[in-house]
Amino acid sequence: MTETTDLTEIKAAARKAAFVRRKAAFDVRVPGAAGRLSEVLAGYRGVPMSGYMPIRTEIDPLPTMAEAAAYGPVGVPVIQAAGQPLRFSRWTPEGQLKDGPFGAKVPEVDDYFDPEILIVPLVAFDVQGGRLGYGGGFYDRTLEGLRSRRPTLAIGFAFDAQEAEGLPLEATDQPLDVVVTESRVLSFSA
Repeated sequence: MTETTDLTEIKAAARKAAFVRRKAAFDVRVPGAAGRLSEVLAGYRGVPMSGYMPIRTEIDPLPTMAEAAAYGPVGVPVIQAAGQPLRFSRWTPEGQLKDGPFGAKVPEVDDYFDPEILIVPLVAFDVQGGRLGYGGGFYDRTLEGLRSRRPTLAIGFAFDAQEAEGLPLEATDQPLDVVVTESRVLSFSA
């Protein structure tokens, strides 16, 4: 076995375990989980940001996104192609949506912009700001590109149960600046 194969298998096993924990947390979720995320973002009103349209068992950022849209642009990720960074299309609570890749809805009309804050979905996180995603590398490529042009804040939004130790991370994995869960805020910025 090669080192790459080993890491691929380790990541797959870590994702599988994290999906089980996330599903259990999703099944017993309490209302208002986005309230803590709204508190964190209150100091950034008007700053261009992106959220995401929750799929499967992801924690739901839509209430926070709707609040933020009253003050400034809010977008959602739109996958362009495999191996490419995401683009972010302007979203409003009342805007028309269409089906996008992987079951996530996207705005019917593309209106792209670069956010300065990204609310990032994830499969697992660690207490050092590491993030394990779905494996496509979309957010890593996107954050790398945005951060090469200007400071960009990456906020992971997750259930407490998604915390993991010893995540199998690579040098290309972009760190989170903050993780917000239903019960706490973890900050990793220096």
